[in-house]
Amino acid sequence: MTLKSILTGAVMALGLGTTAAVAQDDKTKVGFIYVGPIGDGGWTYEHDQGRLAVEEHFGDRVETVYQESVPEGADATRAITQMALNGADLIFTTSFGFMEPTINVAKKFPNVKFEHATGFKTAPNVSTYSARFYEGRAIQGHIAGKMTESNIVGYIASYPIPEVIRGINSAFIHARKANPDVQFKIIWAYTWFDPAKEADAATALIEQGADVILQHTDSTAPQAAAEKAGNVISFGQASDMAEYKPSPRVSSIIDNWKPYYIARTQAVIDGTWESQQTWDGIGPGMVGIGEITDAVPADVKEEALALKASIAAGEYHPFTGPLKKQDGSDWLAEGETADDGTLLGMNFYVEGLDAEIPQ
Repeated sequence: MTLKSILTGAVMALGLGTTAAVAQDDKTKVGFIYVGPIGDGGWTYEHDQGRLAVEEHFGDRVETVYQESVPEGADATRAITQMALNGADLIFTTSFGFMEPTINVAKKFPNVKFEHATGFKTAPNVSTYSARFYEGRAIQGHIAGKMTESNIVGYIASYPIPEVIRGINSAFIHARKANPDVQFKIIWAYTWFDPAKEADAATALIEQGADVILQHTDSTAPQAAAEKAGNVISFGQASDMAEYKPSPRVSSIIDNWKPYYIARTQAVIDGTWESQQTWDGIGPGMVGIGEITDAVPADVKEEALALKASIAAGEYHPFTGPLKKQDGSDWLAEGETADDGTLLGMNFYVEGLDAEIPQ
């Protein structure tokens, strides 16, 4: 006799029927593993907004659980394993460094579905998903190039992985198109979320002359540092960070995971879930551009919105030649666009960036 039949019999003996027991048993359990706290105001905050959207959309048909501030590595393996042991049917692991732990745990739980954000390894029960953040950084780069007065743009980078390198390159290409004299100064913070480190990095860049701060880290600390400095503009990362607008935050990249999380949960409920790789951008709505405030000159705002529309329509690709690599070698010919394979493995800077990628 199974536990379910024992419970059902007990419920029937009490004259309550089986509806409540079966409904509870049929709930789909959806888990989320977060690299930062849900209150980070950026990356993890937006993933958690996706979780809340799943709850709102499905109501009592689903149960969601999450664990926040999970370090990448062995701790992630333990957290993912425990979530699977606790009955999760679908688990979203939301940081690049969770890739190997996700793949390894998935082998031990073939009946659980796993979704890994920003990675590239799949399995029969593992999908990957990411957003084309570089599209949003092209728009940020254009605004940065037009608005800088010092011609120095500061960039707070997290880890030297292709996603971050793509973002730096895209922002730089479009800043240079807008202003041939612009220079980028890059500080590697080696963290996704550490407000103290992020604030120190922003302050150091401002002290080096940067009057524009871009970031690929997750807290609002760089916004606060820009506000304190005065006459420095910044951009929201992953979330709108609207508390700092109209300035220093003059626009933002917003990660919209809600439709994807709802669709993949529905696939598990329907029994139609299959392993896939998803990489969507501005057009499908996975990358949003936050309000461009009136701190941006009207003509620059108009140009930025036109660039956004062109990217969304598929009429323009942010990596369109002619482009050379940092060492001067040819990369893309006139009108040629970068293929996804090169972008996904990007490990080089484009010509003009005066910096080295850490090894």
